[in-house]
Amino acid sequence: MTRLPFRAFAALGLAVCLSGMLFALYLQHFRGFEPCPLCVFQRVAMIATGLVFLVAALHGPRGIAGRWAYGGLAGLAAAAGIFTAARHVWLQNLPPDQVPSCGPTLDYLAEMLPFTEMVQTVLKGDGNCAIIDAQWLGLSLPTWTLVAFIGLALWALAMPLAARKESP
Repeated sequence: MTRLPFRAFAALGLAVCLSGMLFALYLQHFRGFEPCPLCVFQRVAMIATGLVFLVAALHGPRGIAGRWAYGGLAGLAAAAGIFTAARHVWLQNLPPDQVPSCGPTLDYLAEMLPFTEMVQTVLKGDGNCAIIDAQWLGLSLPTWTLVAFIGLALWALAMPLAARKESP
């Protein structure tokens, strides 16, 4: 079996991130699903993960330390997505009487609160985040996003090990 070069592994990770963002934008602009604040944070994590994969693909480090650095950074960005998506899934699975009340929009929070307080408020979630707008194969969109982030994190951490060893 021929191993792929590191750049190809990073490019495939980038392709998954781009596909995820294109699908999110399609749902928003063509299907009318407005993203809740937690969805926006998941998009940020997806973009951050994709940017690490992009830089890794462009740089293509030959040394194992550089490969692990990119794999670790992409893994950390995906871990932020895992945390946010898991929180979203948890909110969606709360009993109706335990769902937090709906809060202000993300734009309003960004305008009125310091950054750290805004992040804390969004991560608490609200009633908007508990609404399940769409499902596929019985799973909500945040659940599929959680699956994607777990896959991206595993891909990022496997990338330095699985890539072909290149001679300097």
